[in-house]
Amino acid sequence: MAAQVATNRSQWRQRLEGAPLWGDNQRGRTIGGIGNKPNLAYFLESRQRNALPENDQPSEPASQPASEPLSTPASPAPQTAGTEENPWVFWRGVVITLAVALGIRQYVLEARFIPSGSMLPGLQLQDRLLVEKLTYRSRAPRRGEIVVFHAPHHFDPVLKLDHQAGPLRCLLVNLPLVNALPGLQEPACDAYIKRVVAVAGDRVVVDPRGQVSVNGRRLKEPYVTNYCPVDNHGLGPCRTLNTVVPPKHVLTLGDNRANSWDGRFWPGGPFLPESEIIGRAFWRFWPFSSAGALESRDPLPGGAAATAPATSPR
Repeated sequence: MAAQVATNRSQWRQRLEGAPLWGDNQRGRTIGGIGNKPNLAYFLESRQRNALPENDQPSEPASQPASEPLSTPASPAPQTAGTEENPWVFWRGVVITLAVALGIRQYVLEARFIPSGSMLPGLQLQDRLLVEKLTYRSRAPRRGEIVVFHAPHHFDPVLKLDHQAGPLRCLLVNLPLVNALPGLQEPACDAYIKRVVAVAGDRVVVDPRGQVSVNGRRLKEPYVTNYCPVDNHGLGPCRTLNTVVPPKHVLTLGDNRANSWDGRFWPGGPFLPESEIIGRAFWRFWPFSSAGALESRDPLPGGAAATAPATSPR
């Protein structure tokens, strides 16, 4: 019993001193063949030396690469195959825009400029006007209104014999910039601007000075200041009229009576067919200093309608 206790004490002493637990020199060799340190002490010291602090442990597995700084993901490269814009899309827009513009110009509204002095002093050369084309679809022209119409070469039975032009050519000639090209000008495609002084059924008299009477009453025309000159016998270069306006026609004269080629001088007759009227000039937009609505009141005192009996023109 005493011998057993002594043996146990010897084993505990060996453990405290770091000797091998089994007393076998072969098994008591140090790990890694270092030599002098006992196995247990060397093992504990190695774990303590190689262990990382708790706060130094890597947050991700070692097999994952180090995280890179965040950046905005790159936009995917545009795919060019099969997504190229069709050139027809652009030209289709151009064609539609031109068609709409030409449609508005042809049937609704257009801008015109004054090329001559036949409407002086009210309308000066190069004044810009707006001409609307809707009013005369629902009613006939009235006295005092300023109208834009096709040139007499387009409808006068004498003048049009030498001037023939189709609608397509006239459309091209009247386009901006195109009408400046040499060789395209055609008198039958021109447009005139005059004032209506008499309508269908009116008996109208124009004296040598260019003063107008309708149904026996003198027109009040404050916008006319330049009458035709006459001599002592009351004769002058301007022609006179004494006639009745036929149905669907009007008589138009320029405000500048001494310098206006109007119905008094047309070889085929003095009257303008209503179907040849392009539109009604109603607004001057240039120059800005004189912009505004154009004078279009009925110059006949009282604005009476035509009451004179229709007789044969003479």
